[in-house]
Formats: sequence, structure tokens, C-alpha cells
Amino acid sequence: MCEKCSNEDTTIHQIPSFEEAAKFHGHVCPGLTIGYIAAKAAIEKLDAERDIDEELVTIVENDACGVDAVQVLTGCTIGKGNLIFRDHGKQVFTFICRDSRKAVRVALKASFNIDAIDPEVSKLRPKVMSGTATEEETKDFRKRMDGISHTMRHTPVEKMFDVRYVDAEIPQKARIFNSRKCAKCGEMMAESRARVQNGEFVCIPCFEGYTRGW
Repeated sequence: MCEKCSNEDTTIHQIPSFEEAAKFHGHVCPGLTIGYIAAKAAIEKLDAERDIDEELVTIVENDACGVDAVQVLTGCTIGKGNLIFRDHGKQVFTFICRDSRKAVRVALKASFNIDAIDPEVSKLRPKVMSGTATEEETKDFRKRMDGISHTMRHTPVEKMFDVRYVDAEIPQKARIFNSRKCAKCGEMMAESRARVQNGEFVCIPCFEGYTRGW
């Protein structure tokens, strides 16, 4: 459950390890590390436990590696409806405790440069990403990525992130909607996502949109 976040509460909650996040994600990388550190900082600031039934809400502003770490640490997921994705392309995360109505925004600072930790990585990355790197170069790249992640995890949070309380609108809890059958493909869909075309309900993929250019 999410605690009341009172100043008097000094309970220490068990936060999943970075190794658990890496196992879930599949590998170690700076992106995963960003999400891990951000979520850990927010959980500690809110004095919150890992979510069980939507006590926490997380708003992520990217769909990068760090979101996997956020899911592991907070327990917020798309399926439960308390992991909200906003496609802003920013390493920014907002964590909300429903009980206390407190929210913490964690934003990666512009002054923090991952490549500055190990400049060689920026040279190897294009080769590895394009598949032209040798086996030795790929191994070197992975080793350096591990090193960067290790350095980040031992860097003071305030050097990497701006962590602050914010006023945030608390989203409604997830709802279950009635189902409708698409008149075109015959598949079922949530009523809230149905479109009306020629007087019949159709799903979004089957819907033929109309526009006059504006």
C-alpha cells in the first residue's frame, strides 16, 4: 500500500534491486538505469510501497528502456491502468500517491551527459546499432555500458535529476467497459473505443476516416 507520506513515518520499504530490473529488461544499459534511479528516488520521497492495486500512479513521458525499471520498482503497469504513457520523448517521470495525494516529478537534468562518462561509447554505438561492429567491439561496448550504468548508480541523485513535489491531477482508476462487435472484422472491442460508420459500430483499425485537409 501507499503510505500517508507523513514526515513522522520512517518506515524503510523494500525496493527491488537493480539486478531484478535488469533481469526483467533483459540487459543492463544507461536507459534502464535512468528509470531505476528515477523510480527509486520518487518512492523514497513519497515513502511509498510497491503498488498492489492502483495505490500508485506513474506517468512516463517516453517509451524507452527506463520504463521497464519503473514497472519493476513501482508495480505500475499498463494492464492495471496506473502506468500512463505520454509520448513527449522526455526522460521525465511523475509518481503519484493516491492516499496522500502527493506527487513527485523526476526529470533528467540537461547538464547530465551519459556519453561524457565514457566517450568511447559514442564511437562504438553507431557500429553496434548498425550491426557492423566486430564481436570484440560489441563485447567492449557492452562492458562500457555496464561501466556507465555502475557509475550512474553511484552518482548522487541530485546531480542527475531534478526531483520535486508537484501538483498533479490524479487520474481515475481503470474502468471496465462493455464490449461491442465490429461490423467489419467481427472482432470484439471496448465500447469506449468504438467508432460509428454508416450507422454501425466499427473498431479503430477498420474505421475509414474522413478529412478535408484540416
